[in-house]
Amino acid sequence: MQFENNLEFAQKLDQKDPLHQMRNEFHIPQQSDGNDEIYLCGNSLGLQPKRTEKYLNYELSQWQKYAVKGHFSGDFPWMPYHEFLSQGFANLVGANTKEVVAMNSLTANLHFMMVSFYRPTPTRHKILIEDHAFPSDHYAVESQIKYHGFDPQESMLLIKPREGEEAIRPEDILKLIEQEGESIALIMLPGVQYYTGQVFDMAAITQAGQDKGCYVGFDLAHAAGNIPMKLHDWNVDFACWCSYKYLNSGPGSVAGCFVHQKHHKNKDLPRFAGWWGHNQSTRFKMENTFDPMESTEAWQLSNPPILSLAAIRASLDTIEQAGGISELAKKSKTLTDYLRFLLTEELGDDIKILTPTEDGAYGCQLSLTVDTHGLDGKTVFERIEAAGVTGDWRYPNVIRIAPVPLYNTFEDCYRFVHILKQSLQQ
Repeated sequence: MQFENNLEFAQKLDQKDPLHQMRNEFHIPQQSDGNDEIYLCGNSLGLQPKRTEKYLNYELSQWQKYAVKGHFSGDFPWMPYHEFLSQGFANLVGANTKEVVAMNSLTANLHFMMVSFYRPTPTRHKILIEDHAFPSDHYAVESQIKYHGFDPQESMLLIKPREGEEAIRPEDILKLIEQEGESIALIMLPGVQYYTGQVFDMAAITQAGQDKGCYVGFDLAHAAGNIPMKLHDWNVDFACWCSYKYLNSGPGSVAGCFVHQKHHKNKDLPRFAGWWGHNQSTRFKMENTFDPMESTEAWQLSNPPILSLAAIRASLDTIEQAGGISELAKKSKTLTDYLRFLLTEELGDDIKILTPTEDGAYGCQLSLTVDTHGLDGKTVFERIEAAGVTGDWRYPNVIRIAPVPLYNTFEDCYRFVHILKQSLQQ
């Protein structure tokens, strides 16, 4: 598409956008003057769908009406409630419904997955992650290595961008796997790198790792609800994601987990077990011999918090209303490309975009650094925030901006860039 740098063009794009009305399905934060914020922070916390309140109130009414009988009563009984999310999760990550489950939090799920899929030996003990991983992932990996009696200095294999570059070249990841594969027990990389917004080639990484005998898992915190995926077809061993960013389920909401069906019947696979992972048909016999379900539900520990799951169900239904991840991805590419065009046209060398430009290497997040007039990025971030833009600051010098296709507009992008331009002035 040939873009134009004017407000009328942005408004025409919004008028032609088949998803434009989805914005009305969300609560948009207001500025002090009563106008909508320019909310470009869905990569950190998604906005609240309007149906969320209805779904939560329904469960509160069930609790009032039925008390403990609510586990088996009503349209959405609590005992199997996580199953009501399975199809929505499966559609988002490219899985079958037996391969996904809502449980725990993201980092807890990564730990539980490493219990099963990080099985180090004296010769194969390394975990490959990116050098600038999200800190919680780094801490989790380091602690798992120590728990197994290995030295993180030797067993944590960090992949870095080349000198002077921000993104990691895909060929460098594959080259490192080829070189070090015999010593790697687990590859655990992001689907989308949180700092730069780079999308990793999960299919190629999975094949390269498994060809070398490695297990391969992904942190999809910034990928789920952002980019289309095919975890089952790619043969990924496991993946975990949170649900409060692009899935709009509220702060600290329950996370999601994928385990490929090829592992479901392996009862010898180590795991930390709990009663909600026990065979559903005999769970309430209360026996002490663990019989894991033949699905990703076998990794569950406890009955989940229903109010949080209700918020996830509201979000998944909203995504389905929009046509699913494929329709969102179509708009996302145009929306993000338009934002990049405007940044380049208006600001040129005054800002640097860290996020790669190649098709398939970015989702809806663009990571920006400021390099002009002696201003530091935090000052610029504070100025745009004061002008009604909610973005995201990440130390040491990155402003993350994410135009989310569910509720952001082309006009949002246009107005943000002009506010950013004004904020660069002394």
